[in-house]
Amino acid sequence: MSQNIQKTDVVIIGAGPTGLFSVFQCGMLGMKTHVIDALEATGGQCTALYPEKPIYDIPGFPTVAAAELIEHLEQQAAPFDPVYHLDQQVSGLERQNDETWRVTTTKNTVIDCKAVIIAAGAGAFGPNRPPLDGLENFEGKSVFYLVKRREDFRDKTVVIAGGGDSAVDWAMSLPQVAKKVYVVHRRDKFRAAPESVARMRALAETDKVEMVVPYQLHGLKGTDGKLSSVIVKDLQGNERALKADILLPFYGLATNLGPIADWGFELERNHILVNQATCETKQPGIYAIGDVATYENKLKLILCGFSEAAMAAHAIHPRVFPDQELHFQYSTSQGVPGE
Repeated sequence: MSQNIQKTDVVIIGAGPTGLFSVFQCGMLGMKTHVIDALEATGGQCTALYPEKPIYDIPGFPTVAAAELIEHLEQQAAPFDPVYHLDQQVSGLERQNDETWRVTTTKNTVIDCKAVIIAAGAGAFGPNRPPLDGLENFEGKSVFYLVKRREDFRDKTVVIAGGGDSAVDWAMSLPQVAKKVYVVHRRDKFRAAPESVARMRALAETDKVEMVVPYQLHGLKGTDGKLSSVIVKDLQGNERALKADILLPFYGLATNLGPIADWGFELERNHILVNQATCETKQPGIYAIGDVATYENKLKLILCGFSEAAMAAHAIHPRVFPDQELHFQYSTSQGVPGE
């Protein structure tokens, strides 16, 4: 059976902020793109983990919600007609010749391209699940590992478990809509920003938030996926039942590079080493940007990933158009298609 092989100029692995901005940068240089992501929607961790969380260090936005940032990036990329291949992971990357790479996915999508930009963030990721009997019966119904819409928790009694930024951030935000919020942590010291912890403790002086420390999750009670209570236990083995509608366990992410680790890149602590000037890896024609890439004095900031997207696109242009000289132009003078 013959393969249906699609062709494009650049394949972008990862549809997070840097991947989406790569579409724009490549498009401004006349290059067509296909974008592949393991998640069902664009946005990467901004969509999957903290869509309503404010981001303060995006130029031009004093504050912007993560989901709103993704919406703007999609609009910015739209004039260049990117082709999205979502809910599938890249499973193969093979050099066809000096000019072409072949990318295959877990859904048997096959794409030939002149260059690849890896914007995979931390790699494939999923939540660290608490070891609770019957947990899978409640997942997606009353146990969630991310908050897509705060409004979904209006008038609910919510148990938040964890001591990091996500737990503390939502412990401050959800009381605005929830009936009551419990915060369960195994110790009184939290790993989040001190200012945020102080604000959460101030909320705990009200009847909207209750600190349940030092306790750990121990069990779940309910029927047909609907929680009735969350059982917690302290270090002495004393149990307590918290009446609850929702459990949000925020124990971080389990991440790995997946097949990317086997593609012959030079790795440093599970990150891909790149040429800082071009973002090219040791594999000619393969580039890495954003959190997955590393070099001396690397800063893991979204705005740095945006800069790397621009540098990679300009470095790729001669591969896609070897006979065309690239004349640098500002977007204000060049314009955008359709404007």
